[in-house]
Amino acid sequence: MLYLVPTPIGNLGDITLRAIEVLKAADVIACEDTRHSLRLLNHLEIRKPLVSYHEHNEARRTAELIERLRAGASVAVITDAGMPGISDPGARLLRACIAEGVAYTVLPGASAVITAVVGSGFPAENFYYGGFLPVKSGGREREITRAAARAETSVFYESPHRIDRTLEVCARLCPDRPLCVARELSKQFEEYRIGTGAELAAHYTAHPAKGEIVFLVHGASKEELKAAENED
Repeated sequence: MLYLVPTPIGNLGDITLRAIEVLKAADVIACEDTRHSLRLLNHLEIRKPLVSYHEHNEARRTAELIERLRAGASVAVITDAGMPGISDPGARLLRACIAEGVAYTVLPGASAVITAVVGSGFPAENFYYGGFLPVKSGGREREITRAAARAETSVFYESPHRIDRTLEVCARLCPDRPLCVARELSKQFEEYRIGTGAELAAHYTAHPAKGEIVFLVHGASKEELKAAENED
């Protein structure tokens, strides 16, 4: 069977008991970065054969792992942090299992997206997840424009090296919209900082952001949505 196993997004104590059991029982563990995952596995005192499984070798490794699975092996997939398949390797192998009729299961566990949505305090009944914001300025502006026009909370991953540019775009395109920078979730310096684009830009100019970031844009109000309809 294939197991997609979520790993902690920061605090190693967030690994689940079931995840530990699966990793201990697996015949092989496929890791996004074997060196990174080895730190977690050493912490858990788990010694298993490891293979790399990342965006550059997914196609080849998927075929190899499917053969192992069909031969009766138990394969666990972990990424550097969080849920495999969410902006991380895992989805291709799971789809191959579906196509080949190979048994699989997904363990519940840590997810930076869900953690950030709840921690922001923004409406969470419905939300849009857009993965990583585009690196190029044009793509980023288009994505922020769509987020500003959306009724639902929008959630993205962003680099600390680009968050200043993203906040400048928001200050220009949706100056009054509440935003949230959820940073270093579950770690010692965890931060949920909420404000407008200008307010957050001023803060991070004085205190440059570090660590992993989930960036959230509050959904448009009924008044904003109605005004946009009237403009159309």
